[in-house]
Amino acid sequence: MRCKHILLVLVLALVVVVVPSLFSCSPGYVIRAAWEEARILARRRAIADVLNDPTLDMETRAKLELVVQARSFAARDLGLDVGTSYTSFSDIGRDTLALVLSASPVNRLAAYTWWFPVVGRVPYKGFFDWEAAAAEARELEEQHYETYLRPTPAFSTLGWLPDPLLSTLLSRDSVGLVETVVHEVTHNTLFVAGHVEFNESFANFVGSLGAIEFFCERGHDDALCELARGRWHDTLRFSEFLDRLWGELESLYAEEFPIEQLMPRREALIAELSESFRHEYAPTMRTDRFAQFDPALLNNASLIAWHLYYHRLYLFQALYDRTGSLSGAIEQVAAAVDGAAEPWSALEELVEGPPAS
Repeated sequence: MRCKHILLVLVLALVVVVVPSLFSCSPGYVIRAAWEEARILARRRAIADVLNDPTLDMETRAKLELVVQARSFAARDLGLDVGTSYTSFSDIGRDTLALVLSASPVNRLAAYTWWFPVVGRVPYKGFFDWEAAAAEARELEEQHYETYLRPTPAFSTLGWLPDPLLSTLLSRDSVGLVETVVHEVTHNTLFVAGHVEFNESFANFVGSLGAIEFFCERGHDDALCELARGRWHDTLRFSEFLDRLWGELESLYAEEFPIEQLMPRREALIAELSESFRHEYAPTMRTDRFAQFDPALLNNASLIAWHLYYHRLYLFQALYDRTGSLSGAIEQVAAAVDGAAEPWSALEELVEGPPAS
């Protein structure tokens, strides 16, 4: 799963001493977050300076050059607000940037949320400390929530701070790196407060289609073009499966069985749909993007975490098919959700409306 969560609390933590009543998190959590962000920023080096280093290894050089090209492409060809993001590089000295916690009741698909200023309620919480993350997960489990704790290699501050390229992202291949850069600067361009599922699914669409346009329309290696196209094909299929699983579970939970009757029914449903994934969806995949995904291991919290990035992606694809260009689709989505009460409804109206002249 692509885990590039919006931890804007890292920015807003800077005002905690002025407006402490705004924060639902403990001062210790906020101070630690601000400290870690300060460390990341302190380690920044301009990418141009890094590229001028004659001792830089060829693999790192190639990936940094690709980031520079992807950033320029996102601004020039897609009209995204890149701001000062990805003009610098920060080596954080470890493989994992942070941990992200999600939680949900066992008997319904309802994310436990945390509230932060500006971004509103979000269905996850980031940690830089494993013990703190595990302790909060245990507390939630004691309150009968299911939890899901996973690593993330990056986050966006929505343009509030000059997000550097983090060393944790250099393990990604060329297509994955371009997808990530475009995905993250999409958050700078459009972020609907309180609607993380829409924001992440939209950014997933823009990152994936952006990578296709980058590699397929600019004379890059044909193999990278086909890989980008194959990954988006697989992403659409995966989105279809997750939405199907989500719908089936919602129907089950709506029957309000007692927990002792619900759990075996849920287990049987997930087992049935796991077989469907293996025999109906997996054989149609063109890449290995979801090769390690096993629906049988899901609980409500992990399903919610996956669903954030893959909800109703067919709507974005339909809009892209109508407009014929990614930049046009981005502009239309931004205009449609501006001031809208519910962004998904605005997107539906956009897709179902008359074709653009």
